[in-house]
Amino acid sequence: MELNTGMACRRLDFRWPGRRTDEPLVLESVEVKFSPGTVSLVTGDTGSGKSTLLHLLAGLLRPTAGEVWADGLPVSRWPSRHRDPWRQQVGIVFQHLALIPDLTVGENLLLPMIPRQIAWSRMQEEILRQLADADLSALADAPTSALSGGQRQRLAIARALVARPRFILADEPTAFQDDCHAAQIRAQLCHAAHEGAVVVICSHDPRLRASDAIDRRYHLASATLTESSANR
Repeated sequence: MELNTGMACRRLDFRWPGRRTDEPLVLESVEVKFSPGTVSLVTGDTGSGKSTLLHLLAGLLRPTAGEVWADGLPVSRWPSRHRDPWRQQVGIVFQHLALIPDLTVGENLLLPMIPRQIAWSRMQEEILRQLADADLSALADAPTSALSGGQRQRLAIARALVARPRFILADEPTAFQDDCHAAQIRAQLCHAAHEGAVVVICSHDPRLRASDAIDRRYHLASATLTESSANR
């Protein structure tokens, strides 16, 4: 497997810490390469391990065995002092969003940009662009706690994209959206891929499964990740 660009799992196993070794693995022998400039979709039943896979890719969990590589580097085995700065290149949309409710919409978008030492004018430009793309321009100064579920999800996606990260990992990004906003989110993620990002989506949404904007399709079942034959 070529590991110099993009993100890859190499013989990846995962079992929750503290579980007995005779219990089934959550993920077993996962071998996959997610290339720059592509949108990959991972499907699977609830509880199949999709969110766990995203958290491993993002460096939020460590594999039980095997490795996650990013642009030729074994990031999953790095100590925290190296892994934490690397995670600035990752934009993640959590299934439960993980926004800060006491901050305004605009302040939630500002947070991921601060560690990157981006010029203030560029920060403002990117925040305004993401607010417009998320249909949230009129709510920039509103408290995040006042948003609807769909608006909060669009804010979480905007937060993941605002600093133009190298890797974008999205967990059920269209779950709370009507068709119009779901299409808008697909367009945002595709645009990020066209700019060279690695985009990995985990979702049950049939609108994503049916979309011709998806470049690669995978299915997770019984701890095993399988590529769709349609991609071959």
